[in-house]
Formats: sequence, structure tokens, C-alpha cells
Amino acid sequence: MATTSTSTGPATTRNVALVGHSGSGKTTLAEAFLHRAGAVPRPGSVAEGTTVCDHEPEEVARGISVSLGVAHLDWRAPDGTTYQVTLLDTPGSPDFAGSVDAALAVADLAVVVVSAVDGVQSGTEEVWRRCDEAGIPRLVVVSQEDRARASFRAVLAALRAAFDAPFAPLELPLGEEQTLHGVADVLTERAREYGGGAQGVWQGHDEEVPADVRDEEHALHDEVVEEIVTHDDDQLEAYLGGDEPGPADLERTLAHEVLTGEAVPVLLASAVTGVGVDRVLDLVCELGPSPADRPAVVALPDAAGSGEAVTSEVVADPAGDALVHVFRTVVDPFVGQVSVFKVLSGTVATGDRLVSTATGADDRVHGLFRLRGREHLAVDRVVAGDVAAVAKLSAASTGTLLAGRRMPVAARDLPPRPPVYALALRPVSQSDDDKLSAALTRLRAEDATLHVDLTGSQAVLGGLGDTHLAVAVERLERSFGVRVTTEPVQVAYRETITRAVEVEGRVKKQSGGHGQFAVVRLRVSPLPRGEGFAFVSSVVGGSVPRQYLPAVERGAREAMESGGPHGYPVVDLRVEVLDGKAHSVDSSDMAFRTAGGVGVREALATAGTVVLEPVSAVTVTVPPDAQGDVMGDLSARRGHITSTDSLPDGRVRIDALVPEAELTRYVLDLRSITGGRGSFTAAPDRYEVLPGGVGASR
Repeated sequence: MATTSTSTGPATTRNVALVGHSGSGKTTLAEAFLHRAGAVPRPGSVAEGTTVCDHEPEEVARGISVSLGVAHLDWRAPDGTTYQVTLLDTPGSPDFAGSVDAALAVADLAVVVVSAVDGVQSGTEEVWRRCDEAGIPRLVVVSQEDRARASFRAVLAALRAAFDAPFAPLELPLGEEQTLHGVADVLTERAREYGGGAQGVWQGHDEEVPADVRDEEHALHDEVVEEIVTHDDDQLEAYLGGDEPGPADLERTLAHEVLTGEAVPVLLASAVTGVGVDRVLDLVCELGPSPADRPAVVALPDAAGSGEAVTSEVVADPAGDALVHVFRTVVDPFVGQVSVFKVLSGTVATGDRLVSTATGADDRVHGLFRLRGREHLAVDRVVAGDVAAVAKLSAASTGTLLAGRRMPVAARDLPPRPPVYALALRPVSQSDDDKLSAALTRLRAEDATLHVDLTGSQAVLGGLGDTHLAVAVERLERSFGVRVTTEPVQVAYRETITRAVEVEGRVKKQSGGHGQFAVVRLRVSPLPRGEGFAFVSSVVGGSVPRQYLPAVERGAREAMESGGPHGYPVVDLRVEVLDGKAHSVDSSDMAFRTAGGVGVREALATAGTVVLEPVSAVTVTVPPDAQGDVMGDLSARRGHITSTDSLPDGRVRIDALVPEAELTRYVLDLRSITGGRGSFTAAPDRYEVLPGGVGASR
């Protein structure tokens, strides 16, 4: 385990989430940051599986990020201050959007990475919305500027068209594609040229802005400066009087605007050639907010005793009470469970005890470390604002708060993501079956977007997409030694009758000694949809002794649960006992229980049953240009559109009732129809009669 320096305090700490569409270059950019800061001797490659942040076998095999990568580096800014930067590298695939939520819950700045080739994509739009919901400041980096068809200006225009945000382009590229050789700094009106430096590090040096971009750069300078000074009365007055603030003053004002969301700087970089990489790190540190600028929001019980939670801010004060937020849990094959956390307040040192604010369970901190991918950098203590990790905290689970003392506090994260895709798991062997439940519990501790249901006949694993579940199944075997195969989730069909019938349930058995005798006369009739089961006795004269009626009811319920003629559980029945017969010696609870079941099965056969299918209430959110295609697809799935509505962000919400059987792969088809811009939620709503011609094989 390597060692690293102790934190210098929240003012020089930067926790940065790298977010964006899949393939926009986030992990490669993180690698360039680490290399340029001297944290790694050479940049790794996504294609070769050698990057710091993507080190899990599932990531290496697929060439994409599938989990939240955490990497620490130290960076010396131009003002001479050394900053401690924690990079939170997030997956771009919507299947792993839970990692984006975890990063935004603790980051103080989101760096939205947009490909200079592909521009604004569906993943860009989604992370922008999540940043809006989290209220997190943003900075945009246009990446991959060295690639063919790269266009910084086209991306800037696309950003302005897609988002109602105050973009402030602080750079222009010098050259582009294969000829990219530097950047023009809009604030200082100087150019930074790059060339191969010592040990392969690309160093930048300042020069005059080349003549071919001088006019464009100067016009952009005037535009950006004017926008910055409008948010500071003193600077505006001086500017109008002909005295333009210097670059340092402009940066201080711009930093405040970034914090308040009044400005979104736009930068550019090539992670492959190193052009602009140091500039991005400089401005992340100089313009990005510190944890001290953004107090954490937690939930406290209402002091008035109403039972409602009230929000409260926790300031990042190293001298305050210790409070940490566990935002990620990892099962490490060597050290066991690793809890990754952000210190919201106070100081945490090796040997301290931390208490779960939810359960009161406590643990001793045996060793603290920062993360740089799979590397552990040991530290003696961490202070407010720091992101760190600790092993073997049994009291910690993802999303919980740990404190130095018992405190009734709860973390406030972004709204949880419901599952939209599910598979049933079938253990390969009895040994796998024995370990499955515990393994799924540990797997879900790592990834809260996984949902597990073991209550039915199948073990069901739900998540955010097919790749999400494929990775989870691979993790089950690699980390927990549990092998499973997957199969479709069975649709929970039911049966019921549509007319009332009267039947007799009779049991008569005599084989020497006490026999079995019971007769019940039943009227079995349908109930309104969703009522379940009703049992009524209309017996007069004691023909069925009262003590046997519960047995009749139990037999009726068991017959319904065992299934009707189609093999599905029966629902919405009213069973009324009209009459019957008993024997003083041969009648028993078992006899009447059997008779009740015989009578119900006879009623189902006589009346005939219809199959009921579950119907879900579905809410689909799509861009306007996809509305027609999505509504047509829902209709083809036997869906009933109940309403449509335009949302403030320009998207369209479609509400519909859709049979559950038609939704098994809907998330995959919806992403295909909308180019990844559509999303949906579904919740059980009702049961309806399965229409003729639609199969429901058991």
C-alpha cells in the first residue's frame, strides 16, 4: 500500500465528477490528468485495458466503464497552490447510471465531457438533467480535439442549442484534428503552444495568439469579459468606464459565477497529445468550488415531533463533529469490503470509532487510504471535504452516514432509479443455490440500482439494462463464486371465474376405525377485480359445525393457490358455504379442509376460468420528434395511452397502461427507437382479462 500526504483542508480540495456520453473520452481524459500530474508514469489505454479507473475484469473485457472509478492526484496550479483533486470517473452507459448518481452526490464540480467529433448526444442530455437535479456546478470539456472531423465550434453551437445555460468559452483551438497544436486563452489573450517535453510529457508555453485566429479570439474575449463583469457591480462600473479587469480578477468573479450556476466555462483538450490537459486542471482548481463552498444537505427529524424530516446544511469544517457519507461499497478480493466515503464535517483518523446514524452500530477505523484505481494510498487522517476509503466497516453500507457519535441524520441523495429490466437466475448447482441469497445481498451492497426479489418461484434480479445484469452475473461468479444461468422472468398470470356456480365438495373414506367424512355445499362467485378472496358462511341449523368452517376456508384458499384449469393461481373469488353434512365420529378438520378444496376445484371446472394478465402503469419520457414512433410502438404492445404532456425541459411525457408481458425488453427497444433519449418507469396497476389469441404458456 502506497503512502500519500495528509489533506491540507477543504479550501484546496476539489472533488470532480467526470460525466458524459459513453465513448466521449472520460476515462482517457482522467488518465491524461493523472499522467500530467505525475501520479502515473505513463498514460494507460482503454483499448489495452491498462487505465487506472477501468481496472475491473468486466471493464477490461468490454472496453467501457461499468462502475465508478476513483483516482486521487495532487496538482500545483499557476498561483503556486497545491490542490488535492479526486477524480470520479463515471460510466457513460445508461445501464450504469447509478454510478453517476453516486458521483454527483459527493462531487463539488461536474466536468461534462463532450466529444469534439460526436457532439451533444443522449448521454450528454441525461447527465445535464441529473446535474440540474443535483444542483451541481458544471464545466464543459470538449475532448478528442485531435481526431478526424473534430470541431470545437460545432460542439459549442450544439451546446447552446441543446441547453439553456450561460456557456462561457474560455479557449479556442489552434489547429484542429491532426494539426491541433495549442489553445488560445480567451481571458489572457495569449496562446499556449505544446511540444514534446521530457519523459513524454507534453509541456505548454505561452506565445502570441496566431494571426489566423486573432480576430475571432479578440471578439470572443470581449463577449466573455462583458458577460463576466455583468455579475459584479464594481467590475461592471470599471468596465463601462474603459478599465477592463485583469485576468486574475475576471477568474475570481467567474469562479463565483460557476458556483452559482451563472456561468458554465467551456474548455478543450486532447487526452492523447496532451494539448490543453494542464489548462483544464488549472481551471478546475481555480474556477471549481471547494467543499467549503458547497455545504452538504442532510435530513434531520423534525424537532416538533411531526415525524417529517427537515433538511439541514453541514458545513465542511475540519473542527466540527465528524460526519461521513458512504457513497460506494466495493468488495476487494484482498481486504474485503471497502467503504468509499466523503467527509462532510470534522476529521477522521485511524483508530477513531464511527457510528451508523441509522442503526447505531459502530466500528473502529483500522486504516484509512485514498484510492487511485486499484491502488491504495495510506493516510493517517482525512478532514472535511476529503474523499477516502476504509476497509471492513460492518456498520457501513452505501448511502449511509457515519458519525463520531450517535446522530439522527440521514443522507439526501438523488431519487433512486427503479429497475427497468429483469432476469430470473437459476443456480447451476445446489452449492450455488445455497450461496445465492447471501451473494446477492453483498452484490446489492455494491450497487444499489440492482433489485433482488426472492419471494416467488424464481430468483429475480432487476436493473437498468441487459449489460447491467450481464456484468452483475459475471460479478456473482468472479467475486462470490456463485454460478447461475439466466432465463426470462415468468409473468404473474392469474385466473378467475366470470359466473356464479353452486357445487358440492364431498369427502367419504372408510378403511377401518375412524374414517373421513365431510360434505359442503358451496356457492362460488366472482368478486370485483382486485378484491382477492372472500369467505362467507350462510349455514343454518349447524349442518356444518362452526369449528370446521376455518378448515373449509383453508381448503378453499389452498385450492386457489394451487391453480385453476390453466395452471395459474386463482383470484377474486367469493366462496359461500350454504349447507353441508358432518359425522359425529368421522368428521375432522382435515376432512372439511379437503372437502372445501374439492368444492372449489369443482366450481372452477364447472364455471370455467379466464386468464388475467398484469397491466402496468407506464410513464415514458421522450424527445418530441420521437413521440409518434413511441406512441405507435406502445399501441403495438397492446398499450392504452391515457395522457400526454409537454415538460418544461421540452421533452414529452406519455402515460399508458401496458400489459407486463409486453415490457420484458421494452427498455432496450425504447433506447433503439429514441436513440437513447427515451426513458420510462413502470409500476403494477391492475389485472385485466387476457384477450383471445394471446398466449400465456406456463
